[in-house]
Amino acid sequence: MAAGSIHIGIGGWDFDPWRGTFFPAGLAKTKQLAYVGEQLTGTEVNATYYSTQKPETFARWAQTVPDGFRFALKASRFCTNRRDLGEAGESIARFCGQGFTQLGDRLGPILWQFAPTKKFDPDEIRAFLALLPARQDGIALRHAIEPRNESFRNPGFVAMMRAAKVAIVFADHAEYPLIPDVAADFVYARFMQAREEEPTGYDAAGLDRWAATVRGWAAGRPVDGYDEVGDQPAPGGARDVFAFMINGAKVRAPAAAQALLARIS
Repeated sequence: MAAGSIHIGIGGWDFDPWRGTFFPAGLAKTKQLAYVGEQLTGTEVNATYYSTQKPETFARWAQTVPDGFRFALKASRFCTNRRDLGEAGESIARFCGQGFTQLGDRLGPILWQFAPTKKFDPDEIRAFLALLPARQDGIALRHAIEPRNESFRNPGFVAMMRAAKVAIVFADHAEYPLIPDVAADFVYARFMQAREEEPTGYDAAGLDRWAATVRGWAAGRPVDGYDEVGDQPAPGGARDVFAFMINGAKVRAPAAAQALLARIS
């Protein structure tokens, strides 16, 4: 059975504790992204959450990494940290118009992360989904939403996301809700419970489980061990997978991503 592409990565490429633990000693900071591109197949960019980047910056990033590498972009806080998400149209247009399409085929999904205080309001979320552009500068966009409030564990939310073909982030986190339902033709996963006492963040059994989960997503198979929220089973078919080792014991994120990638490869 054919499977989708799998991209495994970390958050960004500039974290001082990675120097000497992941990055070779003495590696110039200007070479860190290239090194990430040699070792992994994706990264989640947090800088886009805090500020607008220049088109030439995105173009430079794209030229630094090899074919097959993908940048997932965290959407601006001005889009998602607001009282009414349905009024985010101007901020969304500004974010999507900043020039990230210069990434070309290195562009991965856009992550729209909601605040933990944002509760599920069907009308508000429906209005927000209608604001997400399908294309920008002629390039198709993929969108993923990460809700962080338990109220989103609602079959209506899952149905809404499937109708919009927007992914629900699979968030492995100690506090935020886990909604395992597949809603789009790709999966976006954030693994956030790495432990510093484990050299690879997760123990071997944990990494084996994540590898099996990722392979299942890519092949379009149901993934065992998770209680789905939606009323209907996920649509079948191969899916691309974007999985990132984020937060938790961040110093272990690169080793965790490398170990996961080795199991999948």
